[in-house]
Formats: sequence, C-alpha cells, structure tokens
Amino acid sequence: MTDTTNTSNASDARGTTGTSNAADAADATRTRSSARRSRHSAPPSAAVRPSARERGTRLLAALFLAPTVVGIVVFTVVPIIGSVVLSLFHWNVIDSPGFAGTANYREVFTDSTVLVSFRNTLVFMVFAVAAQLLIALALALTLNGRMPTWLRSVFRSAFFFPLVLSAASISVVMKYLFNQDFGVINWLIGLFGIAPVPWLTSEHGAMATVIIVYVWQQFGFSFLLFVGGLNNIPKEIHEAAALDGATGLRKHLSITLPLLSPTLLVASVVGIINALQVFEQPYVLTDGGPGDSTRTVVMVIYEKAFEQLRFGEASAVGVLLFVLIMAVTAVQFRLSRRFVHYQ
Repeated sequence: MTDTTNTSNASDARGTTGTSNAADAADATRTRSSARRSRHSAPPSAAVRPSARERGTRLLAALFLAPTVVGIVVFTVVPIIGSVVLSLFHWNVIDSPGFAGTANYREVFTDSTVLVSFRNTLVFMVFAVAAQLLIALALALTLNGRMPTWLRSVFRSAFFFPLVLSAASISVVMKYLFNQDFGVINWLIGLFGIAPVPWLTSEHGAMATVIIVYVWQQFGFSFLLFVGGLNNIPKEIHEAAALDGATGLRKHLSITLPLLSPTLLVASVVGIINALQVFEQPYVLTDGGPGDSTRTVVMVIYEKAFEQLRFGEASAVGVLLFVLIMAVTAVQFRLSRRFVHYQ
C-alpha cells in the first residue's frame, strides 16, 4: 500500500515538473517572438544613426563634389537645355526671338550643306579613330617590350607632347608643311622624283591631310591609356601563355587584347566623341574645302551661328549632333557586353 502511494506521488511530481518545464519553454518562445516583433516594428528613427564623424565625412565629400557638379550643371546641362529650346525659335541676336516650332529642323534636313557635313564627319570619324587606336596600340605594345626605362620615358613624353599643344597652332604649322608649292613635305618627296601632291587642294587629299594632322595630335591620349592597361595585365598570365607555346601575334590576339578590352572601350568611346566634334583642323587647314569636302558638323554650327546669325538652325544642328553622339555611344556600350572582358 505504501509502495503504491510512493509511486503515485513520484508520478505526480514528474508530471508537474514536465508541465512546468513546458510552460517555461512556451513563455521563453513568446518572449523571443515579442522581442523580434518589437525590433521589426520599431520606427526608422530607432535605427542606428550615423555618428558625428560619419556625418562630417559625408559633408566633406559633398563639398569636394560640389564644384564638379556645379560645373557640369552650368557648363553642360544648362547649355544643352538652352540649345534644345533655342532650336525651336528663329533668332538673329538683333531681333526678338520668334517661335518656329520644328521649322528649323525641316530646314536642316533639306540643307545639302548640312547633310554633306554629317557625311564628312562620319567618314572622318571612322578613319581617324581607327588610325588613332591602331597606331597608339602598336606603339604601346612596342614600348611594353624590353627597353631601358629612360628611353621608354622619353618616348612616352614625345608621343604625348602634341596633345598639350593648341590644335589651331598645330594646324597653322601643318598648313605650311603640306603646302603644294613650297611645303616641306612635297620638297622631301620631290627628292625621290615624286611630283608635288595637292594635299590641301584636292578633295581626297584634303580629307586625308586633315585626318593625318588630327591623328598625329590625338593618338597620344590613347597611347597613354594603352600603356596603363598593359601595365595592369599580370605578368604571370604572359608567362603561362609562353609555357603553353603562345608567342607573338597569337599571344596578343588571344591574351593581350581580351584583357585590354576595357581600356580599348574607353579609348574608342572618347576617340569617337572627340572625332564627331572635330573643328580646328579642317577650319584652319582647308576652311571646309575644296568645295564642302572637309566641312564638318561643328563647322556648319559655327557658320550658321556666328557668320549667318541663324542661331535657331545652328542649335538644331547641334541637337542632332548631340543625338548622334549619344546613339553611337549607346551602341558601343551595348556591344561591349559581348566583346569586353573584365578580370
């Protein structure tokens, strides 16, 4: 009888203990759930606020960026908006502007000089940018080989030096060098019995001369980009390629160019944008001639605005050039998804 009573009391004790433990576990679970709900439902103001040092760093960064942002807005965004608005008006500076709607654009599309200038600009862009990139890449690959450091520095400075000079002053000098009658270029080729070449007085010769002068001045920028890109390619990759038997042209096509493709993209984008806005070289060398064979879009904008005082049409041409530049750049970045390889 006593044993039965003791067994019953033990069972009751174990049941009570188990029930108590289960209740404690449930209470703990409810407490954690409430705490999580409290954290998630806390207002944003209860989140961790940036410290005074972080706020100071952000303010300092904003102050450093402010001059650049203001410059872009004042000298880029505002003029673009102003050109778009002005392209909808007739204005000759003297009289009050008169609303023209799309008349300026219709006039531009029926102006043969404007159409020829766009064609010339596109032809110039293709040949000038291709020559600029090929020459710059070839020279960068050459200097990237075995060469004394001092000699490499001399070549880098020499190739970059024309870029810091005024395009107008260079064009004036080149105009004398390429003169058909007393130019140094024709004198030199005359030593080999070659007849004087009409560099600036024939249609194809004039365009070729403008391209030569432009590339001579501009390729230094692409050259420096390629030199920096080649220096960023790990030497271990070339060493591994050499062990696999890849040398010479095969190594450059299979290894160097794919790894250099991001730099090539930047150089081509900048080169095309600059080429589409060429002005000084054709203006000084040929003044757009002979005929309209070297007349570019920016030259037409200048002539319509400052010679003919037709600022509405000039703005319309400028807007079309802006659209062309944006379209070409968008196509480049679209194609870069397939041809540009990042390490």
